[in-house]
Amino acid sequence: MSPLSKKIVIILSLVVIAFVATGYVRARSNDEKAYRALTVYSEVLDKVQNDYVDDPNIGQVTSGALHGLLDSLDSESAYLSPLEYKDFKEKSSTSAAGETGLVLIRRGYIGVLGSMPESPAAKAGLRIGDIVEKIAGFSTAQMAIGQAELLLRGAPGSVVKLSVIRRGKTEPQDVELTLAKLPAPRLVEDKLPGDIAYLRVTEFSAGMTKQIHEKLAQFQRQGVKKLILDLRDCPSGLDAEGVSTAQLFVPSGTITTLKGQTISPVVSSAEPSKVAWSDPVTVLIGVGTAGPAEIVASAISGNHRGETVGDRTYGTASMQKLIEMDDGSALILTVANYYTPDNKEIPANGVASTVEVHPTIDEAIAANDETQPVPSEKPVSADDPVVKRAIGVLEGAPAPARKAA
Repeated sequence: MSPLSKKIVIILSLVVIAFVATGYVRARSNDEKAYRALTVYSEVLDKVQNDYVDDPNIGQVTSGALHGLLDSLDSESAYLSPLEYKDFKEKSSTSAAGETGLVLIRRGYIGVLGSMPESPAAKAGLRIGDIVEKIAGFSTAQMAIGQAELLLRGAPGSVVKLSVIRRGKTEPQDVELTLAKLPAPRLVEDKLPGDIAYLRVTEFSAGMTKQIHEKLAQFQRQGVKKLILDLRDCPSGLDAEGVSTAQLFVPSGTITTLKGQTISPVVSSAEPSKVAWSDPVTVLIGVGTAGPAEIVASAISGNHRGETVGDRTYGTASMQKLIEMDDGSALILTVANYYTPDNKEIPANGVASTVEVHPTIDEAIAANDETQPVPSEKPVSADDPVVKRAIGVLEGAPAPARKAA
């Protein structure tokens, strides 16, 4: 490192320490942990500068540290360097009709949370738990979800190349997805033994509450008095649709609360005038249940309106904010989380099932068979162990005592 570079780094470090020290004096109890952390960072940076085998690129070191800082918070928060943010803005301003249908999550690398029905991703058999190591040749390590989503869009008919580590595998394989315009999400309905209506939701897109309301009215005209609402593979959508759908079932109480360190609590409450289904209901949930679907499931369960049957949900219901920095970089920061009616943080805990049903080993292996496409319109089966248990609950089989989530 040149003498000038060292001087600049030392001056900047002193400025940072002085700034933190000032804050420390003004509000010691609040800033003490941050002060200690920055002191450690300063010490580490000094060691890197003076003892590392080569002259370090301080810009890369700083960028890596900031990426790691945001990565450590949650799967939705991310740091975009000035170059990354410039590219992000340019790609965001371009409309693209072609998509893959992948719903993404980030755990260091970009992972698959789900595949939309009839999408290129579903036809390729991409499933929850798969890791997308590269998109179009770019490593997804420390890549923001928004960046990945932009790389997965383009003109219909164009091809995006992925390197994917399938769930349960160790070696990546190449997957090519041909982008396509996705069909509008639609409800899947059926009738089950015991005059039970079945309704599966795959995404809480705009207008989904209206569609569900219409289906519920149709079931009532048919004389149906029991309902299974399947949210097991419903990983995305609009939070507002989740709230309004929950209000179709819950006559009183709290639907959810959105709150954060700088966000005043926003309480969404049940409204009796909006209830469209007063008869028994059970909700099917699993690890593929996320976001708005978690709001629905927790509202119905938390207000003792119905049982949740299956596995604990993923835990993503939260709100992000894009914050531009003076140097041209940006933060995508989670600023608020949704809470259950009994004040449990959904991203931290997920939504627990009140009636647990876990897949067998054979079922888990079958679900991970990447040679088969993800079924989009699979008929519901009364032999499905989760559906079977839900039918039992609706027909009067006693549900186990509720445990603390």
